[in-house]
Amino acid sequence: MLVLDVNNVEKYFGVRKILEIKDLKVYKDDKIGIVGLNGSGKTTLLNLIYGDIKPEKGYIRTFGKVSYIRQLEDEYKDTVEEKFKSQFGLKDKYVEYMSGGEKTRFKIAKAFSENSLLLLADEPTSNLDLEGIDMLIENLLQYDGALMIVSHDRDLLDKVCNRILEIEDGQIRLYEGNYSQYREQKELEKKTKEAEYEKYIKEKERLKKAIVETRNKAKSIRKTPKRMGNSEARLHKMGSQNARRNLEKKAKALETRLEKLEVKDKIKEIERIKVDISGDEIHSRVIIEGKGVSKVFGKKVLFKDGEFQIYNGTKTALIGRNGSGKTTLLKMIMDGDKNINISKRAKIGYFSQDLSILDEDKTIIENIMDSSIYDEATVRTILARLLFRRDDVYKKVSVLSGGERVKASLAKILMSDFNVLIMDEPTNYLDIYSIEALEEALVSYEGTILFVSHDRRFIEKVADRIIYIEDNSIESFNGTLKEFENRINKLQGDDAQKIMERRTVLEYRMSEILGKLSMPSKDDDIEALDKEYREILKELNSLRKNNS
Repeated sequence: MLVLDVNNVEKYFGVRKILEIKDLKVYKDDKIGIVGLNGSGKTTLLNLIYGDIKPEKGYIRTFGKVSYIRQLEDEYKDTVEEKFKSQFGLKDKYVEYMSGGEKTRFKIAKAFSENSLLLLADEPTSNLDLEGIDMLIENLLQYDGALMIVSHDRDLLDKVCNRILEIEDGQIRLYEGNYSQYREQKELEKKTKEAEYEKYIKEKERLKKAIVETRNKAKSIRKTPKRMGNSEARLHKMGSQNARRNLEKKAKALETRLEKLEVKDKIKEIERIKVDISGDEIHSRVIIEGKGVSKVFGKKVLFKDGEFQIYNGTKTALIGRNGSGKTTLLKMIMDGDKNINISKRAKIGYFSQDLSILDEDKTIIENIMDSSIYDEATVRTILARLLFRRDDVYKKVSVLSGGERVKASLAKILMSDFNVLIMDEPTNYLDIYSIEALEEALVSYEGTILFVSHDRRFIEKVADRIIYIEDNSIESFNGTLKEFENRINKLQGDDAQKIMERRTVLEYRMSEILGKLSMPSKDDDIEALDKEYREILKELNSLRKNNS
């Protein structure tokens, strides 16, 4: 069943062509992930489909109701189905003072309540914790309609999507399969193009060389020697002319082949963020240590008497639900809380969600040079890797996009003198390609890292240790996120087994009591049996509720 038809669409911003779509058809069973560099037109495509903006050329037709989970939208008057309200742990109605995570959950629940034939989503995991992302993925998998999702969450794109739409240089291309399969296809395409380009260059050089050699041969054919007689000289001249003509003919044929040789372009590499981090070596085993760490806001307790250690050379992910206090704990470290000790040799580079490391009134280059230990030439090299070229470095921070601000903040940290990196949601606003480049750099980094992230794939790739905030407590786990989740699942499985065993014992005892109450003997204490029955019933109801 066709739900979307896009034909010969062109969209411009000023004189710049953002998108050109010859033909795009989306069917009810399509679950499409949309990927591309920052600024490539991903959100523009969703806005065109929903009708927020109009194309300069072509048409877009939708068949049935369309819902849209927007990245930036804060007001709702519509109702949300009770099942989604309960599932996403929402309050009765949307209010302005909700946290970012609660607002995102409200947006998602509202969209699912509309039961549309086509659901558009622009970065729906923004501000969600791992639990919220899992709930979103579960609902997307059960969604009875077409999906078009812009997301940098590769775990979501792998679990939910059956097609990937790539936007590059204003053009779209569809790939079958999830994100990992798309990357495999792109890698194969890259290798094929590289081989074709090499073959093209070799053939081009061979033909050029052959042309030069052939023309040189033609020029080197000797003229008729003076000592020859007339008849002999005539024969020699005729032979030379024939040989020269044949060589000229061959050279022209080679030139024609060179002109008709199919040109193969050199593969366009996406510039990577090369994070070249260095700093003084620290010899302490523990870099940061917290003992008796507590934080209370009014009546709300985030954590009490918490303990944790950040070991030298480890890469630690700090995880927990929205509002559990992750960012607060990072700020307590940076503010020098009395219960947190930091190694004297630690020089911390801090990447915060609010990007407060940047001065809004200064240019990119001014911001970085303020704290840089490198010269301007080196700084410009790093900025070029981050796609800030030539006059771009003179842009004021106040005019930068979210992704540009993140990259500028990263550049400022990289150019400063530090040996410990603390990062709060470093992947926000970055496209997938930049996230993967950042991952590669952090994995190879030999210093100490503490970071907060809700990007499961990013955590799995980078972290070798987990600190988690749960039930007002700070706990640590030595191992990866996958190992941590396996341990939690095992503990929950063990608990479930114990609950089942306890239920069996209680149900058996209840049967005995009911038998005695229905036909009591003279030795039975009816009152005691009735009391025990009520206690068992209460415990059974509690166990059933906890195990449901």
